[in-house]
Amino acid sequence: MITGKNIVLTGCNCGIGLEVLKLLKEGKNRVLCVDFETDILQGMADENTFVFNRDVSSKEAVDEIFEKAVETLGSIDIFYANAGYSYYEEMNYTDWDRVQRIFETNVFSPIYSYQKYVEYLNGRKGIFAMTVSAIGTMAMPGYTLYSASKFGLHGFQEGIRMEKPDNVQLTCLYPVATNTGFFKRSNPIEYKRPFPVQEPDVVARKMLAGIEKNKKNVSPCVLFGISKQLMKFIPPVKTAYLYLEKRKFNDFRKKVKEMNK
Repeated sequence: MITGKNIVLTGCNCGIGLEVLKLLKEGKNRVLCVDFETDILQGMADENTFVFNRDVSSKEAVDEIFEKAVETLGSIDIFYANAGYSYYEEMNYTDWDRVQRIFETNVFSPIYSYQKYVEYLNGRKGIFAMTVSAIGTMAMPGYTLYSASKFGLHGFQEGIRMEKPDNVQLTCLYPVATNTGFFKRSNPIEYKRPFPVQEPDVVARKMLAGIEKNKKNVSPCVLFGISKQLMKFIPPVKTAYLYLEKRKFNDFRKKVKEMNK
């Protein structure tokens, strides 16, 4: 269990981040909780849990997070960039701003946060963690922009590992679909979730265990790891899996068309 650390945690008002926060509180850590929605976090605030209402999708906001962390915590032992979101949709539109917004949150913010953290450490030891996603290694229908953003983050972590200073530990989380409000926020129209689905408390426990053990990557779903190997050596397995997921997307697309008639 991680104990007695000063930690910045973004995207923790719900989902995986909220479960991570619950475990960090058990370890008597001091946590700066950052989210643009803080209704749940406000009820968890105490002498060791500080709530900071910010949307992480801008340079200015990330700068403010670091300033607030130093002000409230004194130091930052772990910075966990967990904030991110998805669209579930058909890419049949033209909208520059919509594309830019998701990349600002899912890609630009964690990359800039890493840069800021390395600068802040100035040679001292520290841990930078971030939530990538299993979908950052295999795209899915309906999640085109989300997949693209997570592929970008996956590429960043692969490259920066060959450049990062030795004083920085980098641990990345690769969850599969997680049983949270994530799907409802991706699209208010009900749709079938991708397979498999994990519980957020399981994902949170495995991520924190991975940070403790200085793991580079944490894949909390054993089935996903096995399936990746099967897909690699038996390509028809991947073809069949994506066919089933595309059927789910086609069902969703038909539902949207019916609603728009």
